[in-house]
Amino acid sequence: MTNNFKEELGRGASSTVYKGLILGTQKPVAVKRLEKVAAEGETEFQTEIRVIGRTHHKNLVRLLGYCLDGAKKLLVYEYMSNGSLSDVLFTSERQPFWEERMGIARNIARGFLYLHEECDTQIIHCDIKPHNILLDDFMCPKISDFGLAKLLKADQTRTTTGIRGTKGYVAPEWHRKMPITVKADVYSFGIVLLEIICCRRNVDWSLPEEEAILDELAYNCFEKGELGNLAGDEEIERRQFERMIKVGLWCIQDEPSLRPSMKKVLLMLEGTVDIPTPPSPSSFFSAI
Repeated sequence: MTNNFKEELGRGASSTVYKGLILGTQKPVAVKRLEKVAAEGETEFQTEIRVIGRTHHKNLVRLLGYCLDGAKKLLVYEYMSNGSLSDVLFTSERQPFWEERMGIARNIARGFLYLHEECDTQIIHCDIKPHNILLDDFMCPKISDFGLAKLLKADQTRTTTGIRGTKGYVAPEWHRKMPITVKADVYSFGIVLLEIICCRRNVDWSLPEEEAILDELAYNCFEKGELGNLAGDEEIERRQFERMIKVGLWCIQDEPSLRPSMKKVLLMLEGTVDIPTPPSPSSFFSAI
């Protein structure tokens, strides 16, 4: 299928992804080769894969099949032709315009609402970031790597802190050894939402120190009534821009109970509920 793993699409801490073709139909697929998987029994691994395989939502990357041969574990996913949200968001020549970005944000929220509340087994993603949100032929976002948290070794992480997730997107409760709930995903989504709104990475040390950390900058600009500093040259209706920033600031509240559910987040993004003024997120552990 992959012609002996010839074409690499991407590489992560626990896997490498290759482009493949389903023989006969020539349908393109993405084949993920897992490298650091928990040493659990094959039955348990297959059970977890079936849980992921039963999930079906237009904003989740579809698992088409898997291969389990001793230590060799492969997952076959639908192929996403436009790469990751990171590829388009942080590349000036490919950045979507405002309405496209808001559509992407709403669709990502719908995917997480499904994982948190609507599928048979609640799934907490644990590693939300633009790199894990892929775009199809029509620029529709689909969440990838959902459900894989259970399959990875307990210490498998992209940070050096022993915390699962990626630095810059990790909720503060990970640092405090608090129970992890879906609100950890809400926090990470809030960071991604601010990145979508402002078309820049959350942490960018090439900028002046006072602008380097987006979540801090966003609250400071909001508090001072200077949100125009975040919008750049793009023509965006001021009240709409402020609404989106407020949603992001609610999502990244330090205290998990203050963060909205993903259902409430979606309602706020759709403009169907009022958004109260968010308090200061109070700490910015994600940037440490």
